[in-house]
Amino acid sequence: MAKRSGTTVADQAPERSKTGTTSATAAQVVAYLRRNPDFLSRHPELLDLQLSPGRHGGAGQGVVDLQQFMVERLRGEINKLRNDQDEILANTRDNLSTQERIHKAVVELLEAESFEQFIDIITGDLGLLLEVDVVSLCVELSDHTAKRPKHEGIQFLGRGAVDRALGGKDKHVVLRDEAIGDPEIFGAGAELVRSDAMLRLNISSHAPAGLIAFGARHPGYFHAGQGTELMSFLGRVIEFGIRTWLDLPKP
Repeated sequence: MAKRSGTTVADQAPERSKTGTTSATAAQVVAYLRRNPDFLSRHPELLDLQLSPGRHGGAGQGVVDLQQFMVERLRGEINKLRNDQDEILANTRDNLSTQERIHKAVVELLEAESFEQFIDIITGDLGLLLEVDVVSLCVELSDHTAKRPKHEGIQFLGRGAVDRALGGKDKHVVLRDEAIGDPEIFGAGAELVRSDAMLRLNISSHAPAGLIAFGARHPGYFHAGQGTELMSFLGRVIEFGIRTWLDLPKP
């Protein structure tokens, strides 16, 4: 605590620095702070440099308790730490939930009894298992697919469409928190998509470029800061499954 009192002669005497310049007196500092009561609020870092005054004096003696500023500062830091902890816990729970959903999806894919059922699980069941609104399996047309093969649930793209969708040959995963669904990729479900995730599928050296796309109706469902390890794992399982069912060589 600091007691309000009249300034002393020492307070009024200006201090001379080592360079010979005159610094402000204590009285001038006090006067400035009285004219600017929000100064410490605008410069809270100065409180860390101040010594906490001892408790003295009684009620009604014009005593100011500076400890309340320090307490409020500590409370703010504690609240920030609690918020950070809550965010970490929420992210951890979300990651565990995502991991569980991915594992269930992989088990479903491994239990497929035919290639058609494998594709049906990708284009149908994965949406429910991963809690997204649209799942689209895309394959580029090539010399081997001059005409669009008929298979419900697969989107056939023009040449180079996978690179364009992902933003280049070196990109393998793209997550967008806000997006307008591309009809070429999501087909009839494009109108639902407001956030999406796209993953390149490198199936085989004898197969055209592929893409698996997930769309959600809620903006922010996917975002660039999300980890992509689990999604990449799912993509590798899909690549392996297609390669195995069609008896294709590795890339």
